[in-house]
Amino acid sequence: MRIQPIEKPKGLLMRLAYWLSRRQVGAVISPLRVLYARSPRIARTGFSIVRTLESGLSLERELVLLVTTQSSLINGCGFCADLHKAQAIQRRVGLEKFRDLSKFADSPRFSARERAALAYTEEVTRTRHASDATFEALRRHFDDKEIVELTWLNAVGNYFNLMAVPLELESDGLAEIALARAS
Repeated sequence: MRIQPIEKPKGLLMRLAYWLSRRQVGAVISPLRVLYARSPRIARTGFSIVRTLESGLSLERELVLLVTTQSSLINGCGFCADLHKAQAIQRRVGLEKFRDLSKFADSPRFSARERAALAYTEEVTRTRHASDATFEALRRHFDDKEIVELTWLNAVGNYFNLMAVPLELESDGLAEIALARAS
């Protein structure tokens, strides 16, 4: 970590956020301790985005987690990938697909719909563009609203990755905590 975490935040909002984080995932997550404790205004934006991710999309929850994990892995964001795996464990989504993300195009675990979304995510994350072929494959499985949501979802994943990676926020061990809580 390039910036020292704040263990005892100032302000009621941040103390509440720390408490909620401990309650929900078993630890105070690094972005709270490094980023948001220093800038509560940024925290409000982050919390708003997370609320939309949790309940504001029409896409199925497993696909949301797969797409955000995919962009995190491509961007090398260990914290975000760990967080998404923990969320999958909490929601009792099988981890087999998460283990196969690097070979999604050939894995029988993924549906054609999931492959199209993951190919789009990969291409846009790597190049910031989508080829006509990738977009047409996406169109075969998603309507316009879902394409907009996938595009937003990937952008949000990249947004969070671009805060965590430069500051070297690594895994908080959230997947292991979630596994321990689940058993």
